[in-house]
Amino acid sequence: MSSIDARAARCADIETEEIKSVEHRIRAYIRRTPVMELNAQDFRLGDFRLILKLESLQYAGSFKTRGAFANLCLRDIPSAGIAAASGGNHGAAVAYAAMTLRVPAKIFVPRISSHAKIQRIRDCGADLVITGDCYAEALTASEDWVRVSGALPIHAFDQRETLLGQGTLALEFEQQAPMLTSVLASVGGGGLIAGMAAWYKNRINVIGVEPEGAPTMTKAFEAGAPVDAEASGIAADSLAPRRIGEQVFPIASRYVSSVYLVSDDDIRVAQRTLWDSLRIVSEPGGAAAFACLLSGKYKPAAGDQVGVVISGGNTVAVNFDLQEKRTNT
Repeated sequence: MSSIDARAARCADIETEEIKSVEHRIRAYIRRTPVMELNAQDFRLGDFRLILKLESLQYAGSFKTRGAFANLCLRDIPSAGIAAASGGNHGAAVAYAAMTLRVPAKIFVPRISSHAKIQRIRDCGADLVITGDCYAEALTASEDWVRVSGALPIHAFDQRETLLGQGTLALEFEQQAPMLTSVLASVGGGGLIAGMAAWYKNRINVIGVEPEGAPTMTKAFEAGAPVDAEASGIAADSLAPRRIGEQVFPIASRYVSSVYLVSDDDIRVAQRTLWDSLRIVSEPGGAAAFACLLSGKYKPAAGDQVGVVISGGNTVAVNFDLQEKRTNT
């Protein structure tokens, strides 16, 4: 059995009953985020049912809070506390979970992290280190710190507890929208899409959406294993970790139906549409899945029931009209 086949065999460890158990453990600490049903024809998308899952309203501003609490509730925390590397959202989620459970936390983020995400981490009282030009460099710094400090590393996506926590989003979404035929979610390191796919297990189509500048899962599927990919674009602070996780890949390869790529312009249009039409604030990475529909990259069939995860809202770009007015004056 190859190493990839062995990892695929181990993905059976993430069962729906286990995700249910984790959801019970973290329920007191997470928000049951709302869903919003839209008329797809209002956006000229076709005749299908469209339901948004507003995880941008989660505590700390993204779905990452689920995985953060799963780690802290399921693992033994040393006196040295915890450490995490992040483009921003995972760091904010871990800092929030650490503050809630009164655990020391040291968070490493790269210089590309947005001001909104950095401020969230600071507001939670974590020890913040801004280092490196990308997530991979911040991860290396955090690993160095773990070796010398004895802190517990909380990985953003390639950690079993993280995957279990993200799987609770799918559990919750199915309770709220049980008749979905497909669900779209953004992909960076793959923790969200793998956690959701582990819950649905091919009962519906689980579709990943990546920026063209960070095609981590696309490259992995082409190569048959996680490989380095580009790490750039408008959503680089949330969807550009260089490669998907080793624990993510076997789950995704078995249960993710397909992966689509969207451009930075597609994402900008989706952000603007969410704000103009619905007054929903989304960061670029959070709008990627919706961008896949708006751009026509993914075209549901008539009668389909399509779920879209708005995965994060940590951005300062809220009032587009005001921003443009200030730019023009």
